[in-house]
Amino acid sequence: MHRHQHLLPIFVALCAAFALIDEVDGEYLIGVGSYDMTGPAAGVNMMGYANIDQNTAGIHFRLRARTFIVAESSQGARFAFVNLDAGMASQLVTIKVLQRLKTRFGDLYTQENLAISGTHTHAGPAGYLQYVVYSVTSLGFINQTFDAIVTAIEQSIIQAHNNLKPGSILFNTGDVENAGINRSPSAYLFNPPEERARYTTNVDTTMTLLQLLDSASNRSIGAFSWFATHGTSMSRENRLISGDNKGAAARFFEDWFTFSNNSLSTRNTKFSTIENISTLRNKAQKIKATGGKPCGKTTSQGFKVRKNDGSRFVGAFCQSNVGDVTPNVLGAFCTDTGKPCDFNHSSCNGNDQLCVGRGPGYPDEILSTKIIGERQFEKAMELFSSATNPLSGKIDYRHAYINFTSIEVQLNESTVVKTCPAAVGAGFAAGTTDGPGVFGFQQGDTEVCTWQL
Repeated sequence: MHRHQHLLPIFVALCAAFALIDEVDGEYLIGVGSYDMTGPAAGVNMMGYANIDQNTAGIHFRLRARTFIVAESSQGARFAFVNLDAGMASQLVTIKVLQRLKTRFGDLYTQENLAISGTHTHAGPAGYLQYVVYSVTSLGFINQTFDAIVTAIEQSIIQAHNNLKPGSILFNTGDVENAGINRSPSAYLFNPPEERARYTTNVDTTMTLLQLLDSASNRSIGAFSWFATHGTSMSRENRLISGDNKGAAARFFEDWFTFSNNSLSTRNTKFSTIENISTLRNKAQKIKATGGKPCGKTTSQGFKVRKNDGSRFVGAFCQSNVGDVTPNVLGAFCTDTGKPCDFNHSSCNGNDQLCVGRGPGYPDEILSTKIIGERQFEKAMELFSSATNPLSGKIDYRHAYINFTSIEVQLNESTVVKTCPAAVGAGFAAGTTDGPGVFGFQQGDTEVCTWQL
């Protein structure tokens, strides 16, 4: 989970969208889209913590599907990437989205050139995945959740497609400070010493950002960034639908761009990060609620929330090589004693349920969500303003299905082993410090006598 490895999962996830071969003029057709996907806000189990008692009971802030499309020409090679404020993507969702897109666009968008990714928030509605293990705590499949996600992806892609215009892409990277720590540091120590010696930290702190520019106006129309930290600033006790820290970062970025009088709409603009953040905060404090106004007969507030006419800047904060990176950066502590948890097993006197991570706003999880979101937003804003490296080359992508139950792996010159069908180990049931699991299990266990009958 380190710098030299960080670009690989990002660009594999992008299906090698920008294969740097056969130089072209650096211009593409680029479009962005965004659509509401909040789903049922009451009485539906939430996806992520596998907590059967965690049901939606309101909204912290709404969820969105954010899309960018890059194409070589109107009918040429293209690639679409969708970032969801969701726990993860779903094969069933993808299949349904592709069926809808086919009726509108034919074979322009397929499983080969469409990538759908989740921010990994643990505060969205569940019940949209096709496998039983993900549907146990949601008590089965939930059509209302599924339909909201599918429609949002479809509509955001349609928006991005309809907004395609000549443009270019700038690329930048930098380090995000104090937005994630390793929640399983003892496990990390099992990596070979020579490997660990190559890095200064046990997590990847790199953020990678793509800035999307409209060539005609030289204005930015969007920015998509990738950084590794879990969507677990909101706890397993939370009942409010939320995009968690990455959803918050996206809201901060989009609002900042809107209220900054387009000061970053050209690639040559220079500005002071601190001054602009202060200005935005001062403006926010002066804005007073108006109480709203009634909707007309032909307009609904729900439609306004969902609609993006193509003029709105889209800022997405995507997940990368998240592994065991937690946003609860203060560390894990025992809820009964307040002391740090057992280092090797993340438990408190053998009880994993008492060991819980603390975010920077502890004990206020909404404040923690805001702080971790701000740390990602502020780095993205810095990278956005200083991006000068253009992406170039033809668009290409790769997609394959691999049977992971029978892959041969050569460990050394004399030893070849083979993978086997998947299984859930005893340690899995212990959960993590972000969301403790079942009583009687501890992280690192290979067998559990408590549950032997």
